[in-house]
This record gives sequence, C-alpha cells and structure tokens, in this order.
Amino acid sequence: MDTTRKRSSRPTATATAPSRAARRTARQALAAVTLLPRGAAALVMAVAGREGSVGALLKSDPAAAGQRTSSPGRTRMAALAGATALLGTLSLVLTAVLLMAVARGPFYGLVDQGPYDHSWGGPWRTGAWLAHFAVATPVSIAAIAALYGVASLQRRLTAPLRGERRGRWVVPSVLVCCAAGALFAVAFTRQLP
Repeated sequence: MDTTRKRSSRPTATATAPSRAARRTARQALAAVTLLPRGAAALVMAVAGREGSVGALLKSDPAAAGQRTSSPGRTRMAALAGATALLGTLSLVLTAVLLMAVARGPFYGLVDQGPYDHSWGGPWRTGAWLAHFAVATPVSIAAIAALYGVASLQRRLTAPLRGERRGRWVVPSVLVCCAAGALFAVAFTRQLP
C-alpha cells in the first residue's frame, strides 16, 4: 500500500487570501490618495457642464469606469465632486501621517542624528530607534486603514452614479471625517515650532 501523497502544485485558497487582501488594501489606499485631483478635476468639469465626464472621474473602481453613468444634474455632480475633493484633502493628511510615521519610525536613526538624551527610548540611538519603530508601526497600520476607509466612504458617496442606493449616514460621515481631519491638521501645525 502506497502511503505517500502527491502534493498539488496549485496554491491553496487560504494561502492567496492574505495577498489578495493586501493588494485590495493597497489599491484602495492608492485610490484614496488620488481623490483630491480627481475631485478637483470633476468639480471643474461639473461647473463647465460636462456631467458625463464627471461620473467617470468620481468612480473609484476602475472596472466600473466603463459602465454607463447616470447624471443626477449639474448641482449634484458639483456637490459630489466637491465632497470627493474634501475626502481627497483628508486622504492627503492621512498620507502625510503615514509618510511621517515611516520616516520617523523605521528610518528614525537616519532622520535624527542625535543626541538622543531626551528622545523616546534614549539616551542611546538603538533604544530611541526601537521606541520610535514601536510607535510608528501601529500608526502606519492605522493610517493605511483610514485611507482604505476614506476610499470606501467615497465609493458609498458616489453610489448613485452606479445606480445604487446611498445610505443616509454617508453624507454626515463625510462631513464629520473631513471636519476631524481639518481639526487634526490645525492642531498638528500649531504644535510645530
């Protein structure tokens, strides 16, 4: 009786699930980073009366870009474009937080040459580097998750363009998120020397 089993050369579904999730997260985060220029261009087009082009710019799913866009009118398209630009501004704040966390986390020893007497984890360079890395890792993960959330929120905001229903909570959520981002940006800039 042969007890050896042949192993399949195909990867299992569970082995590829994390990589698919990582790719989807990266796509959504990149989509969030492009919201400001897409929203600004869409706003200019909506004001100019080219509503048909606005829908293609506002759709965050490239696969859905070829679908027929319903045109809710110039005013609504301008409002959607403006809200997308606001979400794009929020995503730029989140991107700045992510870049700063990466620069001051894993690359802390290269960015700050010392002395480390008053740094987290100091007075030695290794301790300061490890402390900053430990803080930057969850901040980076949270910033990426927030970018994913911004892209998802924009997708729900533009649901009527795809013929889908938009929940009543979406517009207030966009306004609250943008206000929170503005407050964070103001508080951060005021604490700078």
